[in-house]
Amino acid sequence: MEWTCDYCETTQLSSSENYSKIVTKLYIGHTDKGELASMQESLRCLNKKCHKLTFKVAIGHYKALNSHSIGLIDYAGGKWQLLPEGTAKPLPSYIPVPIVEDYTEACLIRDKSPKASATLSRRCLQGMIRDFCGISEKRLIDEIKKLDDLVNEGKAPRGVTGETIDALHAVRKIGNIGAHMEGDINVIIDVEPNEAEALIQLLEILFQDWYIARNDREERLKRITEIASVKDAAKAAPAAKTEPDSINETVKPAPAKSAPGKTILNI
Repeated sequence: MEWTCDYCETTQLSSSENYSKIVTKLYIGHTDKGELASMQESLRCLNKKCHKLTFKVAIGHYKALNSHSIGLIDYAGGKWQLLPEGTAKPLPSYIPVPIVEDYTEACLIRDKSPKASATLSRRCLQGMIRDFCGISEKRLIDEIKKLDDLVNEGKAPRGVTGETIDALHAVRKIGNIGAHMEGDINVIIDVEPNEAEALIQLLEILFQDWYIARNDREERLKRITEIASVKDAAKAAPAAKTEPDSINETVKPAPAKSAPGKTILNI
């Protein structure tokens, strides 16, 4: 099974060495949801710098897989990820702290309180539009419309595309989210868990397409500039001397030695 670690974002294949799933029938009789079973799912990250545990539990209806094991067929009683707490992806430090905090908390309470999660996500979205795009209006819907106008005029910040606007409008059509974009972003709205998840996924797309893509582009340009600076410095430096100061210099012969008692005259 392929999965991505929520701690370090490493995609990997699980095996019996680092993955375990245990499904156990609950011998408690017939509940209001029928006869149920519990599931414990454990994963250890294979990244040598991580090795952290992901742990999930669920309760649901079950069926026999063979003569000695059963498997869940749904999550009628609920499903929870206990470790890591929440599903927020790690974000770089250059993204403003208030935006990261709203996103992280929205992920943390997504299953426990979809309504509160959606409220935090809308506030996070407004913060991103104001910070990255420099647009500030009274209502989130007005900011989205202004951003749409900038895209159509070709004046939107790099990374903000027509696809971005389409995604924003698509989210507006989900349940009550769109209607409440026209009001106070801090108002708690009634949404389903999958609607809260859709908002979180939109935020993660914008983090990647806006902040991370911009930083990557700046880093690449910085490296190119540094390489060019090194080349210019090398061209400007004086060449090292490899020849004598004067090619006309000659080596004077050593004076001849005379035998004792004799004088040698150089004519």
